[in-house]
Amino acid sequence: MLLPLLATVHPARAKSEPAWVLPKNGCADLRFDNADFVVCHFDLRRHSLRLWLHNEQGEVFGSLWRLREWLRQRGQTLLFAMNAGMYDEKGLPVGLYVEHGRELKSINLKRGYGNFHLMPNGVFWVKGNRAGVMESKRFAKLYRRNRLKPDFATQSGPMLVIGNRLHPRFRATSESRKIRNGVGVRRVRGRLGGHEVFFAISRDPVNFHTFARLFRDVLKTPDALFLDGTVSRLQAPSYRLRGLFGRPIGPIVGIAQ
Repeated sequence: MLLPLLATVHPARAKSEPAWVLPKNGCADLRFDNADFVVCHFDLRRHSLRLWLHNEQGEVFGSLWRLREWLRQRGQTLLFAMNAGMYDEKGLPVGLYVEHGRELKSINLKRGYGNFHLMPNGVFWVKGNRAGVMESKRFAKLYRRNRLKPDFATQSGPMLVIGNRLHPRFRATSESRKIRNGVGVRRVRGRLGGHEVFFAISRDPVNFHTFARLFRDVLKTPDALFLDGTVSRLQAPSYRLRGLFGRPIGPIVGIAQ
């Protein structure tokens, strides 16, 4: 069972070295750079993470509530859920989407407008008890060579952190501040991906630069991906950020039992 833990910020010994207590297999409040966030941390050796898009009739769930009710009717409980990637007006992914090893939408490497095309964008993938965040072009090469065949995958953009570096287009002075959510993974040395996955959603409007630094400097994830903004949702024990309802969403990532 997921238990909510309270993350606290302790007085820093030095201004450059704050100490955060991060959640373990649950969600917690966290304050960073004068903004409030909720961070959820899961070890995939203990929890099974997956994606959902539509029901058996091909109807896009579109909300966390509809997914929760669909699972409830099947004797399952939705323990954690968050919107997971860009989608079109029908709620369908605009980039790669894989569910139970089956590709429902191919990878999108085209250039265009909007956050999805703020290159480089990336893919969040899950394979058994490992997950990863990878720049889309690199992922595509491994995917096509059958070196990485995920059980679940969703493409979004832009990348927030790439090899411990912030996306080159982000600026600390940017006035584009929105509610944002994203995902980062701590790697296992010598292997693709890792077991520890961090999701974050801002309670306050933040720019990309601040959001990316949260993943790099606090959550210590060398690779992180922006999932969406404005429509961002979170459902977890003691947390219901921006509710189960509201503007329709596309792919959903979560944990059910």
